[in-house]
Amino acid sequence: MGISYSVVEVDAVLRQDIRWSDVKKVPMVLIRQQDGKYVQMTDSSAIISLVASSLHDKRIDVGELAQFYPQISYFDDNGKKRQDILNKYFLMYQDRTPKNMTREIEETERKWRTWADNHLVHLISPNCYQTFEEALETFEWFALAGEWDIHFPKWERDLMVYCGATAMWVIAKILKRRHQLTDDVRSHMYDALNKWTAELKKQNTKFMGGKKPGLADLSVFGVLSSMEGCQTFKDCLQNTNIGKWFYDVKELVQQNRGKLLRERIVGVPALAQ
Repeated sequence: MGISYSVVEVDAVLRQDIRWSDVKKVPMVLIRQQDGKYVQMTDSSAIISLVASSLHDKRIDVGELAQFYPQISYFDDNGKKRQDILNKYFLMYQDRTPKNMTREIEETERKWRTWADNHLVHLISPNCYQTFEEALETFEWFALAGEWDIHFPKWERDLMVYCGATAMWVIAKILKRRHQLTDDVRSHMYDALNKWTAELKKQNTKFMGGKKPGLADLSVFGVLSSMEGCQTFKDCLQNTNIGKWFYDVKELVQQNRGKLLRERIVGVPALAQ
């Protein structure tokens, strides 16, 4: 059985639930250390690596492991300040590397996790928000999946849906140009998914991790599950072979997940320094 956890739905417009945080970026995770303080980690890939490292060797406190994933600032080629997390695709095995883990397996896993972050995820917005109708449909899906009707008053739920859809419809056009996508944005998504399934066929394995999903599988699954209720995803099921792999991963995720609780918060205990 997996780890039980609470999910806090954050209003992307007002952001009341993360006012306490210096970092205004989601996803983020708070994990309680042995001393009762919380470790805060942002970036989905860093979160995956931290949690996977902790599950691998429970002797080491999660706060100690988090120190291997420091946040850094740098300036990109355009002179814009960026932030990132070091080692976010690396698991900290210490002196307990799994016997079946080879350098080749680790490098392949990091390659596809990086691909999911640097390529696949950038195809989501230009596809899911390419028209206002699709943008609105996408936010209605978010509202359904996140149970916004339960956790937010109607005025706030509608604010999130309509303001969010409008903003992302505009932003999607900017992202399309930034990532040099053609007007046929669906074709880029199909090409990416075909590349993934072609690699699975080449390896002759059910999952990229072999007989069971690995972290690369979970990374790609996480990206695609964010648009599962959208027209883009329906089109992908019809025009690629991604469906079998996706639902095989989803079945195992649901079978092994811990207890999920959705809630709202107004503050958190002291964070680790």
